[in-house]
Amino acid sequence: MEAYSDFATVYDTFMDETPYDVWGDFVAGLIEKHGLSKPVQNMVNKGLASDDSEQGEISEEEALAQERNLVVELGCGTGSFTQVMKHKGYDIMGIDMSPDMLNIARNKAAEAGLDIMYLEQDMRELDLYCTAGTIVSVCDSVNYLLEDEDVIETFRLVNNFLYPKGVFIFDFNTLHKYRDVIGDATIAENRDDCSFIWDNYYHEEEHVNEYDLTIFVKTSDDEEIFRRFSETHYQRGYTLEEMLGFVKAAGLEFVEAIDVDTHQAPDEESERIYIVARENGK
Repeated sequence: MEAYSDFATVYDTFMDETPYDVWGDFVAGLIEKHGLSKPVQNMVNKGLASDDSEQGEISEEEALAQERNLVVELGCGTGSFTQVMKHKGYDIMGIDMSPDMLNIARNKAAEAGLDIMYLEQDMRELDLYCTAGTIVSVCDSVNYLLEDEDVIETFRLVNNFLYPKGVFIFDFNTLHKYRDVIGDATIAENRDDCSFIWDNYYHEEEHVNEYDLTIFVKTSDDEEIFRRFSETHYQRGYTLEEMLGFVKAAGLEFVEAIDVDTHQAPDEESERIYIVARENGK
């Protein structure tokens, strides 16, 4: 499981068309439909909770409400989706294993005046200080788990740290996407200050997509000098049936599966799928 390092510096540049707001609206709708967590700011405005700045000692009921309303994002990267959910009023925490990505996330939150906690953790070793009403993972972070055992262990930890009957919402890229759509394609993009070449290699036996990134970043505003660096990452494609098996093996209760693009039931042409699962006992 790779951690973004040099690529972190240009990640937001090349992801600037990612529809984080659209994802946020949809995930918030899933939380409202299936989950327990409520936007904390909405509760403050209605007098049902206290603003953090005004809190001293809190009652047991308030403490439980804080856990129910806590949202945790696994694989938060540079924190763009975390910030979207924070702006919606959710008390959200971001977790990622890349210190470079987290440094950018923390700086972005500080510049935006947002109080968001970010923790450096591998999702396979998730360790929260309390339970959370909702745990989410978007932008195919789960695909970085290459072994069945790693997926099951991550999901088992999610179940362990979910508030009773809390929900886990995650997306994943399908086997069909890596095998039939991305395949062995090369993707390139050029910007004023940076460019990248993304070479995909699909490994049929392991169902693993290897992508080699070569990035060129301008080093000075005054000179046309670029620094070149490269990274290699691996993601595994999964079928819906495999993911449902992992959900069950981890002790979670399956709730719903949705095609990310159509928002309908997934089919054989689905490239990315949302799954909603529920805490089902420890």
